[in-house]
Amino acid sequence: MEKLALYGGQPVRSQMLFYGQQWINEDDIQAVVSSLTSGYITQGPEIPKFERAVADYVGVKYAVAFSSGTAALHGACYAAGIGAGDEVITTPITFVASSNCVLYQGGTPVFADIDPNTYNLCPEDTERKITDRTKAIIPVDFSGQPVQMDRFRELADRHGLVIIQDAAHSLGANYERKKIGTLADMTMFSFHPLKHVTSAEGGMIVTDNEAYYQKLLLFRSHGITKEPELLQQNEGPWYYEMQDLGYHYRMTDLQAALGTSQMGRLDAFIARRREIAALYTEAFRDIPGITVPYQHPEAHSSWHLYVLRFNTNAYPAGRKEIFQAYRAENIGVHVHYIPVYNQPYYQQLGYAKAQCLNAENYYEEAITLPLFPKMSSQDVADVIEATKKIVGFFR
Repeated sequence: MEKLALYGGQPVRSQMLFYGQQWINEDDIQAVVSSLTSGYITQGPEIPKFERAVADYVGVKYAVAFSSGTAALHGACYAAGIGAGDEVITTPITFVASSNCVLYQGGTPVFADIDPNTYNLCPEDTERKITDRTKAIIPVDFSGQPVQMDRFRELADRHGLVIIQDAAHSLGANYERKKIGTLADMTMFSFHPLKHVTSAEGGMIVTDNEAYYQKLLLFRSHGITKEPELLQQNEGPWYYEMQDLGYHYRMTDLQAALGTSQMGRLDAFIARRREIAALYTEAFRDIPGITVPYQHPEAHSSWHLYVLRFNTNAYPAGRKEIFQAYRAENIGVHVHYIPVYNQPYYQQLGYAKAQCLNAENYYEEAITLPLFPKMSSQDVADVIEATKKIVGFFR
């Protein structure tokens, strides 16, 4: 932007600060090396070890690791019995996987609006969207702040619905003093490199429901089982059965070893995220025309994202120019998310644009700031300085 020279001169930073970054240490590296030299590269002992680590941390009976969070959501929809003719309600302010998993099963995603404060799925609008075809709700813990699960639990119980909580952003978060992972029928965690802990790529479903657990195990491995108690017949120790049409969604031992190692630092990672979020809020909450993230009193976020809203009346230049200004200062901001129903594929399916007013208003104003545990105090100070510099120029 030529305009930047009027106020900027030299950027706040000489190198780009990305909005997220994984933190790999020597213990993580050695865990992967040990797995690599153990004789097991995939389908070995590291996968159940990782599953147990997450299940124990959350406080549930069962955990099933998948090759990605998207694969895990697909598995949850399968386990829930979602199929052709079924509707599943979710939020438009999410990554496309939250609704694509319904399409994979032949179901129909239905988008309800977001709460204008938390940016999470609105329970009231969700209830308005329930029909006799509704089979499940997929609420998303956007940015790491848990949804109002007590409200969704009441809705689900009253209408006989399954709750699949998309907790890709909220591993380690709490709602009403309960760990996320214990509140829904099934909960998905993601281990993408920018999440709270990483297995490079990977996802997991946790549940206390044994029937769902068995279906998830079957689904992630071609629909095949070797478990003697599940076989319809048994011709010998080599025998296996394909009992349904599953997928190849398995995680590798290498990934699981990395994930288990990272789990040992999860609480420290979250503590640092919360510390950075608090510094941002302190710095920005009194700036006119900026809205800092609201936190529901019963929710204790794990802060995957920190989103500022720039009021369009206060900043008539528009979000695009503000975004470009941050990038010119070498602050790698992002935008989360484009409303899913506005994507070309969903438009081809017949979804209307601008069907959720709160989601549309949010999208027009949102900018995601850098937030990750490896950020230094100087990194945080740079983000704060750049924000105040940009605000001073555009107001």
